[in-house]
Amino acid sequence: MRRIILENMEFHAYHGVLEHEKKEGNTFIVSLSIDFDTSIAGASDCLEDTLNYQWVYDAVKEEMETPSELIEHIAQRIMDHLMFYFPQVEAISLSLSKLNPPLGGKVEKVTIQLEERR
Repeated sequence: MRRIILENMEFHAYHGVLEHEKKEGNTFIVSLSIDFDTSIAGASDCLEDTLNYQWVYDAVKEEMETPSELIEHIAQRIMDHLMFYFPQVEAISLSLSKLNPPLGGKVEKVTIQLEERR
């Protein structure tokens, strides 16, 4: 199996339960590891034969631009979007982090991790 990894995609987005999170937003980091067959693209050198990671990035960006209260919800939407629109994907590992979550103390980030296999 081959894997493509998009690491540390950074987004300013308006997710959270608290009112100031919805108005001011926060920084979120998304990383993806996507398993799929790259053997045809490896031989052909043609973009049409592989997973276009610009389209993957655009799909993640689209979901990050839709406000949600919970990072669990955002992560699941991203996963569902990618599995639906990219049938060549065999498995995805996704990590979504919210930096400096408002927990009343110094916390670098809170992260959810999802994995899905067809």
